[in-house]
Amino acid sequence: MADDLVSFRVNVPEHELEELRDRLRRTRWPVEIASSGWSYGTNQGYLQELCSYWHTDYDWRASEALLNSFQQVVTTVDGQRVHAVHARSPEPGALPLLLVHGWPGSVFELIKVIGPLHDPVRHGGQASDAFHIVCPSIPGYGFSGPTDGRGGTFATSRRRSRC
Repeated sequence: MADDLVSFRVNVPEHELEELRDRLRRTRWPVEIASSGWSYGTNQGYLQELCSYWHTDYDWRASEALLNSFQQVVTTVDGQRVHAVHARSPEPGALPLLLVHGWPGSVFELIKVIGPLHDPVRHGGQASDAFHIVCPSIPGYGFSGPTDGRGGTFATSRRRSRC
């Protein structure tokens, strides 16, 4: 069962972002097998470009502000910390909608649809199209977890469900 919901805001200390940029800068790259591309895992050139982007160009504070523009909560479910965006619609007749990101991933994959779904009038839609959004970070990703044990499969959650 879930414990009480606790309000949450993303606020990563600057020293942690600096430490991440430093680790990205100091990455030691393995020798890639010639012409292997994606055959033996991630393409090294692609990964180096991605790390360079995270190191020099990615604007964490803008992403943090975007995520913080929505209400967020954390709770404990079956002993595990779970984070979720909880975007309650301003429309009283809105239906609840659960949006779950893929693996691996984060709630950020869905951030562009949360606004129009929870407040369609503000985005040119109709009030009757509104949803109250709950978008959890799956255990072990984003601000959920870290997980400390096995479990959490569809089969185990289905057995515990009262629905």
